[in-house]
Amino acid sequence: MNMSRHRSVLLAVAGAALVLPLTACQGDGDAASAPAASASATAQGSDGNATGTPGPAGTTDPAGSAGSNGSAGSNGSNASNASKGSTGSPGTGGSTGRQSSAGSPVCGARDVKVTAALQGGAPYTHIVLTARNTSGHSCRLAGFPHVQFLESHKQDAPAVAKSKPAAPVVLAAGEPAYALVKLSDGGREEDVEPVSAFSVTLEGDPTVIAVDAPGGEGIAVDGAKALTGYWTSELRNGADDF
Repeated sequence: MNMSRHRSVLLAVAGAALVLPLTACQGDGDAASAPAASASATAQGSDGNATGTPGPAGTTDPAGSAGSNGSAGSNGSNASNASKGSTGSPGTGGSTGRQSSAGSPVCGARDVKVTAALQGGAPYTHIVLTARNTSGHSCRLAGFPHVQFLESHKQDAPAVAKSKPAAPVVLAAGEPAYALVKLSDGGREEDVEPVSAFSVTLEGDPTVIAVDAPGGEGIAVDGAKALTGYWTSELRNGADDF
């Protein structure tokens, strides 16, 4: 009886002795795992900071590199947006001539000063009209000058189709445009009349512009032979040869 009880006590003591080391081992395992979890949390925190704050000098943070790539991606997006904007916007300095002409108002009589000069030598068969933009803003000089030389021949000088430019002329402030005008064939037997002044109207504006004829003695005009070219930024050989 006593021996059995003694043996039970010894077994209980031995079991308790075994439990204590195991508990100590488990405690050591928890203590070892806790720093690892803490280190992991610290690493995550440094990753989060790396995207907004640069790491210490001399260190390389992969997460920081990923963050910088992300910012580069945003820069690419901005560049793409800027490119789309530049493509979509309309042209102020880098716009085409057609875009400029579409946005410019038509030149009226009050926007330009029209003058005439002799072209070529005697017998003078052509004059050059110059329309200079005096408005202070850009305007579109469309079509051709509607010219009437004679009271006895009240109709516009017909326009020459081959002198028509590909697009309307857009004049910046102070810029000129030109139109060649034929007066006669230059023959002695022509039915010409002296002209000291004549009228010009612009397309889109019925206002009559009085233009003084060039030369001290005026010009000799055959109303049946008169022709006019379209407004151009410069006179072109061939296209303006009529």
